[in-house]
Amino acid sequence: MNLFDVYPLYNITPVKALDCTITDEKGVEYLDLYGGHGVISIGHTQPDYVAKLKNQLDNIGFYSNAIQNPLQVELAAKLGKLSGLEEYTLFLCSSGAEANENALKLASFHNNKTRVIAFDNSFHGRTSAAVAVTDNKKIVAPINAQQIVTFLPLNDIDLVEEELKKGDVSSVIIEGIQGVGGLDQGTPEFFQALEKICAAYDVVLILDEVQSGYGRSGKFFAHQHHGIKADIISLAKGMGNGFPIGGILISPKFTASYGLLGTTFGGNHLACAAGIAVLDVIESQKLMDNVNDVYAYFLEAIKQVPEVIKVKGRGLMLGVEFNFDVSTLRKKMIIDKHIFTGNANNKNLLRILPPLTINKEAIDTFIIALKETLAELK
Repeated sequence: MNLFDVYPLYNITPVKALDCTITDEKGVEYLDLYGGHGVISIGHTQPDYVAKLKNQLDNIGFYSNAIQNPLQVELAAKLGKLSGLEEYTLFLCSSGAEANENALKLASFHNNKTRVIAFDNSFHGRTSAAVAVTDNKKIVAPINAQQIVTFLPLNDIDLVEEELKKGDVSSVIIEGIQGVGGLDQGTPEFFQALEKICAAYDVVLILDEVQSGYGRSGKFFAHQHHGIKADIISLAKGMGNGFPIGGILISPKFTASYGLLGTTFGGNHLACAAGIAVLDVIESQKLMDNVNDVYAYFLEAIKQVPEVIKVKGRGLMLGVEFNFDVSTLRKKMIIDKHIFTGNANNKNLLRILPPLTINKEAIDTFIIALKETLAELK
């Protein structure tokens, strides 16, 4: 049997990784400025994280949600404390798409409405409702297109209110900072107005923090930069540092009932151990302080590269924009300079999503390699 061929692959086979360095089967070391789509939050094979998982595996790795699991309670308490959202409740699942699926479902249960407002260039996952609210027709199958979704441009609050006035909108879903779409984000004024009008029209405000959460923006959640609170917050990627875990934070306006939401693998013992380890390391190593420090350094350092026309995003969720397609540049950086970066729907954008442990020396390495590669391409 062969693999279903849906991923274009680089001819690189990683076999080891430590912090921000990946080593392939030939012993070649790569600087990881992409973290496998922003998943690696506390660094590859972080020692405390590895020890926590090994210890948990020696005890119990999995049982269903029909039994008591104190690890879920511990994870929820630590997540509430570190995010500053202790009044919220937590539902655990296994991925960002599943998190958004449950967020959209819970919203619809809550107000008994169906239509969703999403935004141009959004990405929320590949499952049924999550992909329907994703602005990419290539990955929306006819069965997904049955969902009733209206896409609007970011930062036009009047257009949003026009739709909410029609009375059939269940939820508005928006990324704290757009990921795949190209690092665009709402303004503080837009987010603040969005919070107000959603409350006024009985519409659930869902903040997709799957990629922009867990300290990546310099605050625990990116929307916290705007001084707002969401009704539901979806999270995943950095939550488990590579172990599959996701969840939604649910505001007190929602009432739980048995069977309302459910999952087989969500909140299992091993996943919770990974989630607890991540939160412990973020707190003990003050990684959000490091994010802000390195972000400020990056903004200054990138000025050495005149070809860069804009830096988008915030913290360690960044897009470096040029006035040309960066496909060749990105590939050359990987193959010749041994530095991983990411791409986006915006073909002129290099995405930077390193572990939150990244240091300034690594940024210097990137800047030097970028300048050299641009010169070579000329």
